[in-house]
Amino acid sequence: MRVLLVQDDPVPGDRAANAATVRAALAAHPEADLAVLPELFLDGYDASAVARTASTADDAVATVADAAAEHGTAVVVGFAERLDGGGVANSLAVVGADGTTRAVYRKTHLFGTSERDAFVPGDELVVVDVAGRRIAPLICFDVEFPEPARAAAVAGADLLVTAAANMAPYAADHRLAARARALDNRLPHVYVNRVGTESGHAFVGGSCVIGSDGRVLAAADDGDLSGPGAPARLLVDVPPPTASATDIDYLRHRRDRLPVRGRPSSDAEASA
Repeated sequence: MRVLLVQDDPVPGDRAANAATVRAALAAHPEADLAVLPELFLDGYDASAVARTASTADDAVATVADAAAEHGTAVVVGFAERLDGGGVANSLAVVGADGTTRAVYRKTHLFGTSERDAFVPGDELVVVDVAGRRIAPLICFDVEFPEPARAAAVAGADLLVTAAANMAPYAADHRLAARARALDNRLPHVYVNRVGTESGHAFVGGSCVIGSDGRVLAAADDGDLSGPGAPARLLVDVPPPTASATDIDYLRHRRDRLPVRGRPSSDAEASA
């Protein structure tokens, strides 16, 4: 499976311009089976503006869907989704190579007060068949928790895909978490982060592909990722999951729902 990692700096609030960036990336890399773009790429990372810029999934990804069908490349792209019941979700659209939307994943772990004030958290994970793989889409802060990736792996995912808008000073957090989630679950992991500056944040890039053993197979950046990163395109042949030796097959040996001795009493919890 050949994946195009599109590390770029979206134009805040200009969905047409950002969709044009997606189209140009697909046109320049027709050999890609799947293209992955960062969190909220179609709208920009401005929590104060999402109530104005958000739209339904069909409207948000219409131009991207046309480009996917034109070039025969599946796409994972972030956008602000207006929900039927009111509110806005921080979402990823998974679009097939035929231009149909295969799934929409809504970020389950919102980062910081500004995100929690602006977005409704998602309440389910997704595993979706696209480009010949069963992918589990995640968004930024989601990857810092082991549980979402593990649940998706148990449900049959064979590729983790994380779209991020990770900023300084948290580059090291994602470098470690992205590798750990691959190793935890013995799954390859495609991690794509944005660059540039917006809303007072410097987005650090660091897009990469990680193998089932936790090793980085390809990376868009070198250096310490301490400031705004630079746009990059990275085309990588992503291998299938590598069979693990029986004694380090974590999914096989995991034990769920173990009791915890010495949990705080209700009185202690109330006083904490």
